[in-house]
Amino acid sequence: MKIVQTNEAPAAIGPYSQGIVVNNMFYSSGQIPLTKDGVMVDGDVKDQTHQVFKNLQAVLQEAGASLETVIKTTVFIQDMNDFATVNEVYGEYFNNHQPARSCVEVAKLPKEAKIEIEVIALVK
Repeated sequence: MKIVQTNEAPAAIGPYSQGIVVNNMFYSSGQIPLTKDGVMVDGDVKDQTHQVFKNLQAVLQEAGASLETVIKTTVFIQDMNDFATVNEVYGEYFNNHQPARSCVEVAKLPKEAKIEIEVIALVK
């Protein structure tokens, strides 16, 4: 088991890792729209979703993976009315390669985030 940690994504805000690699599989912790300095992105769900993808790309790169090797995503949104907007941004990052996905509305996310995404990816 290898712990994944990069300064290019926000540090964990609790007792967990940014991600773990086991047997060539990367499992990320959920990424919320914090900058790498730990500052919450102000703005709408579109701005927050772009930041989440920046964070995911950073931890994936550190793990030896990429968006192209993601096999499953789980998207947590604070308001299902944001689904179309999230889908639009999501499609900018996963256009040709479309991993399996779940999307659920939750009552609340850490630090009042509007979105959180976690991924499972194959390590190259």
